[in-house]
Amino acid sequence: MLFRSAKVKSVYVCQSCGGMSAKWQGQCPNCEAWNSMEESVEEKASNSRFQSLAKAAPKQRLAIIEAEDLPRLSTGIDEFDRVLGGGLVTGGVALIGGDPGIGKSTLLLQALAVMSARGDSVLYVSGEESGSQIALRAKRLGVQAPDLEVLAEIQLEKLLATIELTRPTVVVVDSIQTIYSEALSSAPGSVAQVKECAAQLTRLAKATGVCMIMVGHVTKEGNLAGPRVLEHIVDTVLYFEGDTHSSFRLVRAFKNRFGAVNELGVFAMTDKGLKGVANPSALFLSQHDQTVPGSCVLVTQEGSRPLLVEIQALVDTAHVPNPRRLALGLEQHRLAMLLAVLHRHAGIACFDQDVFLNAVGGVKISEPAADLAILLAIQSSMKNKALPKTLIVFGEVGLAGEIRPCPRGQERLKEAAKLGFTQAIVPKANAPKSKIPGMEIIAVDRIDQAIQAARNLD
Repeated sequence: MLFRSAKVKSVYVCQSCGGMSAKWQGQCPNCEAWNSMEESVEEKASNSRFQSLAKAAPKQRLAIIEAEDLPRLSTGIDEFDRVLGGGLVTGGVALIGGDPGIGKSTLLLQALAVMSARGDSVLYVSGEESGSQIALRAKRLGVQAPDLEVLAEIQLEKLLATIELTRPTVVVVDSIQTIYSEALSSAPGSVAQVKECAAQLTRLAKATGVCMIMVGHVTKEGNLAGPRVLEHIVDTVLYFEGDTHSSFRLVRAFKNRFGAVNELGVFAMTDKGLKGVANPSALFLSQHDQTVPGSCVLVTQEGSRPLLVEIQALVDTAHVPNPRRLALGLEQHRLAMLLAVLHRHAGIACFDQDVFLNAVGGVKISEPAADLAILLAIQSSMKNKALPKTLIVFGEVGLAGEIRPCPRGQERLKEAAKLGFTQAIVPKANAPKSKIPGMEIIAVDRIDQAIQAARNLD
């Protein structure tokens, strides 16, 4: 007698939020993302599906709970420690994302080599490379790590058993999209697999005190592949930034439960791997033999560190009906708003001009403190008059033409003075109460005042 096997039921899963639907829809009914539904096999519930990620504890009053500062484990790379908030935390889970070939595996291999040489027990789990490929990479980088343990495995259950048995101090999983669980029938990299494997690894890290670092792939938009719940599960989310054609790499913290967010680490890619850059401001300043129009130095704040970045502007007569507006490393929409403010409150019209903006070094600036530097660079390019080489600028510009203060203004000015800058145009509220030696401070509260002050400078 023939028994017909049960038909496998298909469902459509959103790649952004993990929501399911019985039929395909152009827009996810849960998170309203467009074109994110993909066909998948309906999953059976696993035994650990609704287990807690952290240890269970009875209810207690906050006043009697002892606040303890978790000890930090240094990775041996100063810039990496800075981004992590001082180092790895016992039981902490970090997720590192970035474009292919940008240096994620290289950085982690270097960090594990330093920690293993120091005497820490480390484990490198690779689902993308064999042991011989990792050994070849280590040889190419000149990494000496005889005690570094490597495991080429993609099955979650075997990986968990190995970690439980050996109890290493640090575990690197490269990458989370290659790991699969036998409890689920879908392929590795699917929403269900990524969610389940990340939850299981996080649960093990919290239970055993292992420092877990997971590598995540990114989509073509630059976001981490898989469900957004992946970023909610982990403690720290780091992103690699920078152009693969450039030798410099930026590592930025977008989430950190144990440190400051938006912290930035700067690395230089060499033939011996990634090297930390102690003074990154020099990277983001163009070296001109003489002053050039359209250039203005901004003091931006990246996490806890002030950073000097050169803003370049080029204004040219438009030869098309719709003038072009292009910003690299800066916000495109904010540029259009700033040009309107420049016209309305300073009388400088750019409606028949092409405007191009660039932040030197490939750094991405999102804070509004760059507004004033952008407008002064545009004005300098339009008038073909260069600003002084020793001038720094920061300040947020409002729609009414006012210049608003920026956080941590004193630290920005002190950093600029340390690097030899002698003049500064800043918001009036950021003017220091005590004089900074060797620096002339020009405090302004309107955009027209700032432009006039810049014109009067030699």
